[in-house]
Amino acid sequence: MKEIDWSKLTFSYTPTDYIVRCHYKDGHWSAPCATADPTISIHVAAAALQYAQQAFEGLKAYRQADGSIAIFRPELNAARMQASARAMYMAEVPTELFMDAIQLAVMKNIDYLPPYGTGATMYIRPILFGTTPKVGVSPANEFEFCVVVTPIGSYYACGFGTTPFVINRHIDRAAPFGTGAYKVGGNYASSFRATEPAHEAGVGVVFLDSAEHQYLDECGGANIFLVKDGTYVTPKSDSILPSIINRTLMELCSDMGIGVEERRIAVTELGTFQEAASCGTGAAISPISRIIDPDNGITYEYGEQAGEVCQRLYKALRDIQFGRVADQHQWCYIIKS
Repeated sequence: MKEIDWSKLTFSYTPTDYIVRCHYKDGHWSAPCATADPTISIHVAAAALQYAQQAFEGLKAYRQADGSIAIFRPELNAARMQASARAMYMAEVPTELFMDAIQLAVMKNIDYLPPYGTGATMYIRPILFGTTPKVGVSPANEFEFCVVVTPIGSYYACGFGTTPFVINRHIDRAAPFGTGAYKVGGNYASSFRATEPAHEAGVGVVFLDSAEHQYLDECGGANIFLVKDGTYVTPKSDSILPSIINRTLMELCSDMGIGVEERRIAVTELGTFQEAASCGTGAAISPISRIIDPDNGITYEYGEQAGEVCQRLYKALRDIQFGRVADQHQWCYIIKS
């Protein structure tokens, strides 16, 4: 195991020893191959560079309480990347190849998997992109699939502490009938002009629907949920990325007897909720202390501490991921070391 101060890790890239690569050509994928070279040589006119023909995923590996190595719900990441590939007109990565590649990447970098009890995890970043040189506007016919891993700490500096968010009506994250429901890099790059100034001010961003700017869409780079009278409420929209963590939390709510509503949520309704949080692979759950609506001069308060439902869901999720309770749904894919 590497000499790393696991307690000081943040959500940033720490170099590891290997990446995994596969190449698609003439209708076939090559077998996953681990390489110590972290660089990739592609043509300057590659479709990924010219026309952003690219998609990616994010998932985590956990060292569990009994020493096992678990990856959380990777088959859903494989399916989501396949959906992104179809949307971006790329070759789909078969689920078996996806699973083999992420397992190889984890095992080749096993010395970077944080020990149980540190709270740190190994982040896994699969990437798919077009490599065919293109000048005319058309899709590639050759693709590269790579997997990068790195040890990480908390997504937010406050960990499970609360973070304030601000509504932005002047920059849209995704357009109706666009690529908002797919995990493609352009969605994130286009949001930087909203998220970066907000982060410098110490707040996150709540994006609204692009058509009317009246309904909650997403929370920075994550889904959002709120709690009203003990019921878990999350936005429903064709422009929202289907978060695997949000799906998991809704399923946990069902297990715990907590009501779930997936529907449009108007900004004018924000004052009726008792809790709010963003959720995603990076942060799991990040409670929201308040949502500021600068255009209307209103601040919706949710408290400086995580609410009861957020706390219950966070504990239930982390206990499963770290193997502290029985995995009744078999969400954890255990790697055979």
